[in-house]
Amino acid sequence: MKNASQRTWGGRFSAGPAEAVKQFSESISFDHRLWRQDIAGSIAHAQGLVKAGILTKVEAGKIVSGLRAIAKQIEAGKFQWDPALEDVHMNIEAALGPVGKKLHTARSRNDQVATDLRLWVRDQSVEMLLAIRLLMQSVVNLAEANQDVVVPGYTHLQRAQPVLVAHHLLAYVEALGRDMDRFGLALSEGMESPLGSGAIAGSTLTLPREFVAQELGFGAGVTQNSMDAVSDRDFVLDFLYAAAVTGMHLSRLAEDFILWSSTEFGFVRIGDAYTTGSSLMPQKKNPDVCELVRGKTGRLYGNLVSVLTMLKGLPMTYNRDMQEDKEPLFDSADTLLASLQVLAGMLGDTKFNKVRCEAAAADPMLLATDLADFLVSQGMPFREAHHAVGALVAEVEKTGTPLPKLAAQKYGAAAGKVFDLRRALAARQATGAPAPRNVAAQIARWKKLLR
Repeated sequence: MKNASQRTWGGRFSAGPAEAVKQFSESISFDHRLWRQDIAGSIAHAQGLVKAGILTKVEAGKIVSGLRAIAKQIEAGKFQWDPALEDVHMNIEAALGPVGKKLHTARSRNDQVATDLRLWVRDQSVEMLLAIRLLMQSVVNLAEANQDVVVPGYTHLQRAQPVLVAHHLLAYVEALGRDMDRFGLALSEGMESPLGSGAIAGSTLTLPREFVAQELGFGAGVTQNSMDAVSDRDFVLDFLYAAAVTGMHLSRLAEDFILWSSTEFGFVRIGDAYTTGSSLMPQKKNPDVCELVRGKTGRLYGNLVSVLTMLKGLPMTYNRDMQEDKEPLFDSADTLLASLQVLAGMLGDTKFNKVRCEAAAADPMLLATDLADFLVSQGMPFREAHHAVGALVAEVEKTGTPLPKLAAQKYGAAAGKVFDLRRALAARQATGAPAPRNVAAQIARWKKLLR
């Protein structure tokens, strides 16, 4: 068993923890992912200790060069993580050897991990913003390649009104744009430095916190309350919430493509590289990428709820429960990034079947509302027009007579012209509506923004 004097907190203890406790409480198996941020924080901290007069420039130089050497070892896969040292912080500090014994002055693992996590969330938020933008570009490219393709729009999964498929796709670009805003918030929420807060009440050895914050790129300066600084995980929740909402949008996008790729719809054909077959039925071509994206969204929700639940009963300040924030955070980042990347690739290998789309959109019933609007333009109150068109639809279902023919018979030839699909689309000119001119303008707008 490791001698108590060798542990960072062992002076007060006569014996070390039981083996089961060591295995139960270690975090190095997952928090080693924070190594870049931990080393960056330690380098800045060492420089701050020089300004505070606690380290000499020579001592700090040795520490910094040692940390950089450790970073190279980790990057090369040659660093040996020791579970007996509990976490990423102590592994790196121990690897420094005697020169590192002064490094932890005026610092606790509480403010150290809070700093590491903020830096990690900041870095990952940037990764997510880039991945979302890549997916948005893929959606816009697919919309541009199919600007003239018309499909039925659906409500309650029933045919409703015709839309350009590009308009349908651009709806997801709007949603993903809001996702970028949420990750931007997660990025900004973590822009205050907690380093120097200590375990709970700072230290009598005053660290130049503002200098260290500047060195680490914390644009909002430093936290203003040492207790809040080490117990705050709002920035983790912001990231997890942004990931969960983005996952929801990806799931809805995936669901549309699952439906559209079915034999019943036949609107799209997803490339072979992004589909799989059946071990039994040789004719099958399954949209597994979309199904997995839809399924993984549940993990993103679960990770958010997991951390919310973990935090809800904690008093100020740091409690060991908070070790449980990292695995859900890491899993959400990995899951969402993979989903964004694979969907961007899939959309680049997807083709629309224009013939099937146009055939479905040619259903005259999709323009029943346009007939009601025509009657309103002739002076009929909308409620009466709605009832009148509903009666015609009932007659179509009863007699089999096409709706355009019945409309022309009852309300004149002009009523029959309402069912010209292209004319009907062109008439939808209000801001946000799917007129071809509007859709083209939106494609141009998004291409400019995403550049």
